[in-house]
Amino acid sequence: MQSPEPVVNEFAITAATVNGSGSQTANMVLMRAIFKMGIPVSGKNLFPSNIQGEPTWYTLRVSQAGYTARPAETPILVAFNPRTANDDLSQLPPGGICLYPADGPWQPSRTDIIPFAIPVRQLLDQVGVNQRLRTYAANMTYVGALAALLGIEDAALVAALKQQFRGRLSAIELNLAVIRAAYAWAAAEPSPAHGRFRIARMQATDGMMLIDGNTAAAIGAITGGVGVVAWYPITPSSSLIESLESYLPRLRPPTDGATCAIVQAEDEIAALGIVIGAGWAGARAMTATSGPGISLMSEFAGLGFFAEIPAVIWDVQRVGPSTGLPTRTAQGDLMAVYYLSHGDTRHVILLPGTMEECFSDAQTAFDLAEQLQTPVFVLSDLDLGMNIWMSKPFTYPEQPLQRGKVLSAEELSRLTNYARFADVDGDGIGYRTLPGNPHPLAATLSRGTGHNERNVYSERPEDWQRNMARLWRKHETARRLVPRPVIDDHPEATIGLIGFGSTAPAISEARDLLAAAGIPTSSMRVRALPFGPEVTNFIARHQICVVIEQNHDGQLRQLLQLHCPAYASRLGSVAWCDGLPLTAPFVRDQVLHCLESMRETMMIGIGTGN
Repeated sequence: MQSPEPVVNEFAITAATVNGSGSQTANMVLMRAIFKMGIPVSGKNLFPSNIQGEPTWYTLRVSQAGYTARPAETPILVAFNPRTANDDLSQLPPGGICLYPADGPWQPSRTDIIPFAIPVRQLLDQVGVNQRLRTYAANMTYVGALAALLGIEDAALVAALKQQFRGRLSAIELNLAVIRAAYAWAAAEPSPAHGRFRIARMQATDGMMLIDGNTAAAIGAITGGVGVVAWYPITPSSSLIESLESYLPRLRPPTDGATCAIVQAEDEIAALGIVIGAGWAGARAMTATSGPGISLMSEFAGLGFFAEIPAVIWDVQRVGPSTGLPTRTAQGDLMAVYYLSHGDTRHVILLPGTMEECFSDAQTAFDLAEQLQTPVFVLSDLDLGMNIWMSKPFTYPEQPLQRGKVLSAEELSRLTNYARFADVDGDGIGYRTLPGNPHPLAATLSRGTGHNERNVYSERPEDWQRNMARLWRKHETARRLVPRPVIDDHPEATIGLIGFGSTAPAISEARDLLAAAGIPTSSMRVRALPFGPEVTNFIARHQICVVIEQNHDGQLRQLLQLHCPAYASRLGSVAWCDGLPLTAPFVRDQVLHCLESMRETMMIGIGTGN
């Protein structure tokens, strides 16, 4: 029987290991080596919410087509955790390859897969790895074995190790020795695993980089002029602030004292309180948190909205309610954040979906917060924030900081009358002053209680109604200023797919699968709230729009129905949240099911021209 043709540059690998064993380092070396051979690659890390000892999985997708959604099928398994090995093996498709330690307590029992036993202890003995480092170095044996099976070049592995260990020569030499020993052994081992899957050099990653969204956001905040950061650690947002602390000395070296104040507060309530205070004083201030922290920030968010104080809040979403699944991804905070706080409150929200947008939205959020004089939320999620994505290098912003309507002492001196909350320009935004302005009219106390245009305490109904009407005009102004949706119209499509954030890769790939089935679709990725007119127009152009999101309630769909009630019946829903990023086949199947249900209701077809 002839061997099947090798699968080249279009497959996935899942490494099932023990958390805290150094496997993340091995996985990053493997990923970077493939990337350095010019092949598009992405990684999804599934890790436990404790520190060490529990199972962890890392899925690395190689895709010459450039797909980056979580793969529906993974034909190569690294089974280095005997505790989960049987379950992991059950997910391996027939004909797949299972790498496992030959000297461990577990062996694969299936006969329809290709086993590949690695003599881990023997290889570590051969290299002379000391006892203290053996647990960590053991993972490099599967890197070397995979390099031999897949054809990963030695030069790419060396370059990846140098980048991973950043000049720590002893670590580079030790790990390279283990990889090369495993490579030599695997290359000489007769097995049908050879040639099943292959890496072939490409040039598709030229000029690209690998980065996670939290790091991109941190760099963007620095270039966006952040001056005060207050935070309380919470997964999965902590690495955003940690990255900011790491990059500040390099990107903004201190010349005469600190260039940014970073305060770890006692809780999320205090963190946003500090940010609101700093924003009132004129600093560009931000915090980063996740769902439980957002809940605690409710009262200060309302104060910032009503007292009209700039602030930036990053919400790197995870699964809720309550503590939920701290290390799993979701998009369940959309409605909670939009209406965060009691009473008639509505916030401006940015919804990045790429690394470039995590970077640019970090800057845009500060500009909008100061232009609109209000808290601005940026909703990322664990998949965007903590997983590794390919990206073009970021461009340093050329546009100056947009500080909005801030009056200087000289400008105040030319005024005969000044009211902090007067709507002079008809856009709902008043003119503010900053502490330290020496002009007598500049002194102001921001309050969260009822007030008139001059910021004088008032309980008069007409003052309250006038103030709220102005705040709504400001919200309409925000509708014009926020980022526009990303729209890809197909000329023959009557069906539109709508999503936001990290669902974009699965939706894009699912569109190709639907097209192959004879169903052309358009797509719209929403970038911000409040929605602009482009959103309504997209829905109006299509007979059916399916809204795809990672929550159980269809929150984006509900907001869209509120925004354009005339087209509410056109909006179908694929709302799913199990903590894992969506796969394209799942999205395709759910869209088809949704279309069939809506077709029966609306009595329209789902193919071309119907």
